[in-house]
Amino acid sequence: MQGYNVLMIYNKGMDQLLMCKRLKNPYKGLSNLVGGKIEDGESGIHAAYRELLEETGITDQDIILHHLMDFKYYIQNCYVEVYAGRLQQEVIISGDENELYWSDLNKDFFDMSLFAGEGNIGHMIEQVKMSKDLLLTN
Repeated sequence: MQGYNVLMIYNKGMDQLLMCKRLKNPYKGLSNLVGGKIEDGESGIHAAYRELLEETGITDQDIILHHLMDFKYYIQNCYVEVYAGRLQQEVIISGDENELYWSDLNKDFFDMSLFAGEGNIGHMIEQVKMSKDLLLTN
Protein backbone atom coordinates (compact mmCIF):
# COMPACT_ATOMS: atom_id res chain seq x y z
CA MET A 1 0.00 0.00 0.00
CA GLN A 2 1.52 3.34 -1.10
CA GLY A 3 1.83 6.04 1.55
CA TYR A 4 1.52 9.80 1.14
CA ASN A 5 1.62 12.70 3.57
CA VAL A 6 -0.24 15.98 3.89
CA LEU A 7 1.29 18.79 5.91
CA MET A 8 -0.74 21.45 7.72
CA ILE A 9 1.77 24.23 8.33
CA TYR A 10 0.48 27.14 10.41
CA ASN A 11 2.31 30.43 10.79
CA LYS A 12 3.56 31.45 14.24
CA GLY A 13 0.37 33.43 14.96
CA MET A 14 -1.85 30.45 14.04
CA ASP A 15 -3.93 32.69 11.79
CA GLN A 16 -2.65 31.49 8.41
CA LEU A 17 -2.14 28.10 6.78
CA LEU A 18 0.45 27.32 4.12
CA MET A 19 -1.25 26.30 0.88
CA CYS A 20 -0.18 25.63 -2.68
CA LYS A 21 -1.90 26.16 -5.99
CA ARG A 22 -1.66 22.85 -7.88
CA LEU A 23 0.12 23.20 -11.23
CA LYS A 24 -0.68 19.66 -12.42
CA ASN A 25 -3.26 16.93 -11.96
CA PRO A 26 -4.73 15.69 -9.81
CA TYR A 27 -6.49 18.87 -8.68
CA LYS A 28 -4.75 21.16 -11.20
CA GLY A 29 -5.64 24.79 -10.46
CA LEU A 30 -7.04 24.07 -6.98
CA SER A 31 -5.52 25.02 -3.64
CA ASN A 32 -4.08 22.20 -1.59
CA LEU A 33 -1.84 21.50 1.36
CA VAL A 34 1.80 20.59 0.74
CA GLY A 35 2.97 17.01 1.02
CA GLY A 36 4.11 14.06 -1.00
CA LYS A 37 5.02 10.42 -1.28
CA ILE A 38 6.40 8.23 1.51
CA GLU A 39 9.26 6.24 -0.02
CA ASP A 40 9.69 2.49 0.57
CA GLY A 41 11.36 1.89 3.93
CA GLU A 42 10.93 5.51 5.02
CA SER A 43 9.10 6.38 8.24
CA GLY A 44 6.09 8.66 7.93
CA ILE A 45 7.58 11.42 10.08
CA HIS A 46 10.88 11.35 8.18
CA ALA A 47 9.00 11.60 4.89
CA ALA A 48 6.95 14.51 6.27
CA TYR A 49 10.04 16.53 7.18
CA ARG A 50 11.76 15.61 3.90
CA GLU A 51 8.77 16.69 1.79
CA LEU A 52 8.41 19.87 3.84
CA LEU A 53 12.02 20.83 3.16
CA GLU A 54 11.86 19.88 -0.54
CA GLU A 55 8.60 21.71 -1.23
CA THR A 56 8.92 24.78 1.01
CA GLY A 57 12.45 25.17 2.38
CA ILE A 58 11.09 24.83 5.95
CA THR A 59 13.40 22.71 8.14
CA ASP A 60 12.91 20.61 11.24
CA GLN A 61 14.51 23.49 13.15
CA ASP A 62 11.58 25.75 12.16
CA ILE A 63 8.67 23.51 13.22
CA ILE A 64 7.57 20.48 15.22
CA LEU A 65 5.21 18.27 13.25
CA HIS A 66 2.51 16.29 15.07
CA HIS A 67 0.86 13.22 13.53
CA LEU A 68 -2.81 14.25 13.47
CA MET A 69 -4.68 11.49 11.62
CA ASP A 70 -4.59 9.03 8.73
CA PHE A 71 -6.87 8.30 5.80
CA LYS A 72 -6.84 4.82 4.24
CA TYR A 73 -8.17 4.22 0.73
CA TYR A 74 -8.51 0.47 0.21
CA ILE A 75 -9.71 0.52 -3.40
CA GLN A 76 -6.90 2.89 -4.45
CA ASN A 77 -4.44 0.86 -2.31
CA CYS A 78 -2.99 3.92 -0.56
CA TYR A 79 -3.02 5.81 2.71
CA VAL A 80 -2.40 9.43 3.70
CA GLU A 81 -0.75 10.51 6.95
CA VAL A 82 -1.70 14.02 8.09
CA TYR A 83 0.77 16.12 10.09
CA ALA A 84 0.22 19.55 11.65
CA GLY A 85 2.59 22.09 13.13
CA ARG A 86 3.07 25.75 13.99
CA LEU A 87 6.17 27.62 12.85
CA GLN A 88 8.43 28.68 15.70
CA GLN A 89 9.52 31.82 13.84
CA GLU A 90 8.87 33.64 10.60
CA VAL A 91 10.42 31.89 7.60
CA ILE A 92 10.83 32.56 3.91
CA ILE A 93 9.03 29.86 1.94
CA SER A 94 10.30 28.79 -1.44
CA GLY A 95 9.50 25.97 -3.79
CA ASP A 96 9.09 25.31 -7.47
CA GLU A 97 6.77 22.31 -7.46
CA ASN A 98 3.62 24.38 -6.86
CA GLU A 99 2.83 28.05 -6.18
CA LEU A 100 3.01 28.53 -2.40
CA TYR A 101 0.99 31.08 -0.43
CA TRP A 102 -0.35 31.78 3.06
CA SER A 103 -4.13 31.49 3.36
CA ASP A 104 -6.22 33.18 6.01
CA LEU A 105 -8.36 30.71 7.93
CA ASN A 106 -11.69 32.43 7.21
CA LYS A 107 -12.14 30.55 3.91
CA ASP A 108 -14.63 27.78 3.17
CA PHE A 109 -12.13 24.92 2.95
CA PHE A 110 -15.02 22.55 2.19
CA ASP A 111 -15.56 24.33 -1.19
CA MET A 112 -14.44 21.71 -3.71
CA SER A 113 -14.40 24.26 -6.54
CA LEU A 114 -11.49 26.01 -4.77
CA PHE A 115 -9.80 23.37 -2.62
CA ALA A 116 -8.52 19.87 -3.39
CA GLY A 117 -9.31 16.80 -1.35
CA GLU A 118 -13.11 16.41 -1.52
CA GLY A 119 -13.62 18.48 1.63
CA ASN A 120 -10.89 16.75 3.63
CA ILE A 121 -8.95 20.00 4.11
CA GLY A 122 -11.95 21.52 5.89
CA HIS A 123 -12.28 18.41 8.05
CA MET A 124 -8.59 18.47 9.00
CA ILE A 125 -8.74 22.17 9.91
CA GLU A 126 -11.70 21.50 12.18
CA GLN A 127 -9.75 18.70 13.88
CA VAL A 128 -6.83 21.07 14.53
CA LYS A 129 -9.21 23.68 15.96
CA MET A 130 -10.61 21.12 18.41
CA SER A 131 -7.18 20.17 19.71
CA LYS A 132 -4.85 23.05 18.84
CA ASP A 133 -3.76 23.73 22.43
CA LEU A 134 -2.49 20.18 22.70
CA LEU A 135 -1.21 19.70 19.15
CA LEU A 136 0.40 22.97 18.17
CA THR A 137 2.41 23.97 21.20
CA ASN A 138 6.14 24.15 20.56
